[in-house]
Amino acid sequence: MHDIIVIGGGIVGLATALRIKEQKPSLKILLLEKENEVAKHQTGHNSGVIHSGLYYKPGSLKATNCIRGYEMLIDFCRREGVAFDLCGKIVVATSEEQKPLLKNLFDRGMQNGLVNNKMISAGEIKEIEPHVRGVEGIWVPYTGIIDYKTVSEKYAECFQKAGGDLFFGQKVVDIKNKGTHSEVVAESGKVFQTRLVVNCAGLYSDKVAQLTQPENIKVRIIPFRGEYYKIRPEKHHLVRNLIYPVPDPNFPFLGVHFTRMIEGGVEAGPNAVFAFKREGYKKTDINVPEMLESLAWPGFRKVAAKYWKTGMGEYYRSFSKAAFTKALQELIPDIQSDDLIPGGAGVRAQACDYDGGLLDDFSIIENKGAINVCNAPSPAATSSLSIGQTISERVLARM
Repeated sequence: MHDIIVIGGGIVGLATALRIKEQKPSLKILLLEKENEVAKHQTGHNSGVIHSGLYYKPGSLKATNCIRGYEMLIDFCRREGVAFDLCGKIVVATSEEQKPLLKNLFDRGMQNGLVNNKMISAGEIKEIEPHVRGVEGIWVPYTGIIDYKTVSEKYAECFQKAGGDLFFGQKVVDIKNKGTHSEVVAESGKVFQTRLVVNCAGLYSDKVAQLTQPENIKVRIIPFRGEYYKIRPEKHHLVRNLIYPVPDPNFPFLGVHFTRMIEGGVEAGPNAVFAFKREGYKKTDINVPEMLESLAWPGFRKVAAKYWKTGMGEYYRSFSKAAFTKALQELIPDIQSDDLIPGGAGVRAQACDYDGGLLDDFSIIENKGAINVCNAPSPAATSSLSIGQTISERVLARM
C-alpha cells in the first residue's frame, strides 16, 4: 500500500512527487509512467523557454505559479547544476495597430511584478536584435532558455534519492475506489493500492480523471500540434536570443516566434493545428477514435465555429512553407524559405469545457480519492515546482 500514487512522468508529475516527498519524507510515494523514460511527450517536445509571467492575468493560477515557479526553477537548477541561460527576449509590435496591445501586455507584466521590463523603440529593438523589424517592443530580461527533459531527469533522480519509487511501462487503465483506498490497475496487469491518486497525465489527464469520477469531469483535452522549423546554421546570426510577436488576445497561443536553444541552434515556430491523435507528432498521425471523440465534444465544435478562420490559417501554414516563412518575415524580413529546415513538433494538451471555452488557467479538480490536474498549459514547465508545491499542500492536508 502506497500513501500516494502520482500518474504521469512529465515535468509536472515529477515535480509534484518530488515536492510531496521533500515536504513529508515518511510518505510512501509511487510515480507511474506509461513510457520507458520520463518527459516523453509534452515536456520532451517543449521549446525550452523559461517564462517570466508576462502574459498571464494578474492573480490567476498561471501568473502566481509562474512567478513563484520561476524562482524555484532557477534555484533548483543552480543547486543541481542544470544548465540554463537568462538571455532575455523581445516582444515586437510590427504595426501601429498592435501598439495598444503591446502596452496592455507591458502593464500586465508590471502588475505581475516584472519591474525590470522596458518599453523599447524601433531603434532600441535594432540594438538588441539587429535583423528584427518593429515599431515598438518590450524587452523582457527575465526570460531564459533551458532543456526541460534534463530538468525532468534531475527531478526524477532527486525523487528516487529521497526514497520515492518510479515505475516505467505502467499505463493506467482503471482506478477502483475501495472506500478507504483506491486500486490503480495498469495495462501490464499489475494492481497498485494507494490512499490517494494524483493525476498528472497531461494529454490523457481527462481520461484518467474520468476513472476517478466519471460524471463530473466537464472538460476534454483537445490536442493541438505545434510544428517547428530549424534555422540553417549559416543564418543563426539573424537571431541573437528570443523574438516574439504580440499575441492574439483572443487565442491561447503565442504565435510563431524565434527561440535560441540551450544546446545550440535556433527554432522558428510553432503554428497550432488540431491534431488527429493525442500523441500525434506528424501530420500523418491519426487515431480515429480519439479524433472522433474530440470532434464530438460540443465545446470543441463551438471553438471550431468561432476560430475557423484562424484555424484555417494555421493549417495553411502547416502545409505551406512559403506561408510559414511569410509569417516569420513579419519579424525578420531577411529570413527566406531556404533558411528553414524541418524541425520537431509537440502536442499541447488544451482543455476545452462543454460551452466552448478554451481553459486559459490551470485547472485542478479534487474528489475523495484523487487530485486531478486537468489543465496545465504553458508555462507549466517553468511553473512545475510551484504547481508541485500547490498540489503537495493539498495532498498533505489529507494525510
